[in-house]
Amino acid sequence: MMTRRSFVYFTSAALSANAFSWTSLGQAAGVQEKGMLAALTDRYPAYAPDLIQKIVRVSHFSLDNVKEIVGPHPQLVKASWDWGFGDWETPLGAACHMGRKDIAEYLLANGATPSIFSSVLFGDLALVKQLVERHAGIERIGGPHSISLLAHARMGGEAAKDVYAYLESLGDADMASPTPLTEQERKLICGAYKIDGDAQEVEVSDDMHAYAKSPMYTYAPQLNWKRTGTMERALFHLGGMTFYPAGARSTQIRFEEKAHGVVMTVMDGGEVLTASRALSA
Repeated sequence: MMTRRSFVYFTSAALSANAFSWTSLGQAAGVQEKGMLAALTDRYPAYAPDLIQKIVRVSHFSLDNVKEIVGPHPQLVKASWDWGFGDWETPLGAACHMGRKDIAEYLLANGATPSIFSSVLFGDLALVKQLVERHAGIERIGGPHSISLLAHARMGGEAAKDVYAYLESLGDADMASPTPLTEQERKLICGAYKIDGDAQEVEVSDDMHAYAKSPMYTYAPQLNWKRTGTMERALFHLGGMTFYPAGARSTQIRFEEKAHGVVMTVMDGGEVLTASRALSA
């Protein structure tokens, strides 16, 4: 029986296939019979979370691994994984913002639903124009991890240069620039926060080397947010020590300096989490 495993958010590692070690999915799931990519779980006939996460993860960087999963389970091309805060990503979405046309073509040929992001990647100018003209403001919609439509065109390279020029001319097809974060704010915010009424912690760090050279973002995230046992979520500053996590613009994470320390509040359809950390003497 497959169990939920912890795994590392792709970030810069996903920019290079060599950054991942990979065994057969059957072995990773503890399944001995060759070709068995999904063990029965108490969720069956719904597919196990591990399997859904794997197809989305490998769609960032490995066509061979995608084929290994999709071959016996073609319906997984439509799977979607929540990286956190409702940052949903499909295998096709992963391939598109990585500029992996080979993976995107394979997924589409096997039943993945085309999107405006795949149309941008492949340089389909006529269709992109039609969608923008039909649906006002669609060019402002971010893909997984808040990666903009313009960034997808950039990942499309030469084939998407006309789409890139068109989207750039619209003036709002890229993500908004985050508010600069002062060094004082950075030092005040970073650290380990104890979640109120819980034994778990949230670690906020400014180790952003993973995004430094990423072509996917026009503006790199500024902080990392990680709850115990979950994956890191990149944060973008809105100003006043209020942030939104990548892929979830409607969620806000606020930091406030109090007499006893710094208080963090997560607003996601209402207040869902508060945590605090003591300031150093």
